[in-house]
Amino acid sequence: MAIQTATTGNLEDAQNIVIAKARQTMEYNMPCVNLIERLILGQGNKQLTIPKGGQMDAAGLTDGVDIVSSQDIGLTTTDLTASEVGLKVILTDKLLRQFNESVFSMIGVQMGNAMARKADNDVIALFSALNAGTALGADNKNLTLQNAANCCVYMTAQKAPPPIVAVHHPNALGYLSTAGTAISTTSRYAGGMVDLSEALLKNFFEFRINGINFFHDGNIAKISGYDSGYGAIFSKSAMAFLESKAFGEERERDASLRAWEVVVVADYGVFEIDDGYGAPMQYEIGTLATNN
Repeated sequence: MAIQTATTGNLEDAQNIVIAKARQTMEYNMPCVNLIERLILGQGNKQLTIPKGGQMDAAGLTDGVDIVSSQDIGLTTTDLTASEVGLKVILTDKLLRQFNESVFSMIGVQMGNAMARKADNDVIALFSALNAGTALGADNKNLTLQNAANCCVYMTAQKAPPPIVAVHHPNALGYLSTAGTAISTTSRYAGGMVDLSEALLKNFFEFRINGINFFHDGNIAKISGYDSGYGAIFSKSAMAFLESKAFGEERERDASLRAWEVVVVADYGVFEIDDGYGAPMQYEIGTLATNN
């Protein structure tokens, strides 16, 4: 009777496929993370402190007269820390014996999607608190072309530093794209994605209004009890993703289970850096009618 065993080669090949696919999937499926500042927490550091200076005023001078008044730096700081996020996948000996690259790629996609969704949802959770919690739009309101343009004007008037972007659910942007002929396919990538990664974000890009790129994100959920959800319009400097440990993995043998446990962990944190550099956008995200 022939005996089949899971060899080290099987394990290494399977593990490499799973982790490589997970990393690739994670990198390309968290648009909100790629739209904000990305910072690194150095080895041995507990936190990262971000300073912010206040606004100063200049005044006219008179020749021969000393400058009497001085300006305050108005320095404030925000402390950023990181925490661990992860999941475990079990690769049984039987699965390894029946090694199939597509199966392990599928597992990698599932792991990558889980990690990306967690990071993306962590950023989305910050949206409702931007602009001191005062949302643009309202429940039962659609993201019309006029509303979208006014949101752009509002954020520009706040003197938020570029690049400024808007993110909302595909259904909200779907209504917008069909609500006015001013948005056309020729507007895609108009002017390029300044200071943004086109390679990572092009699959989420929709159109450009008043110089501001609009992106869709299906992870935006309905507000409890409503048919609307919070997207946001914000400067890249409004929020930050602090990374202490990039996506990594470890494996451990579980003999009684006849399997290997693959554990993936990332260590990060997401934070609001400047409340005035962004605002939540509350608009309807219900399913669009397809029988008009």
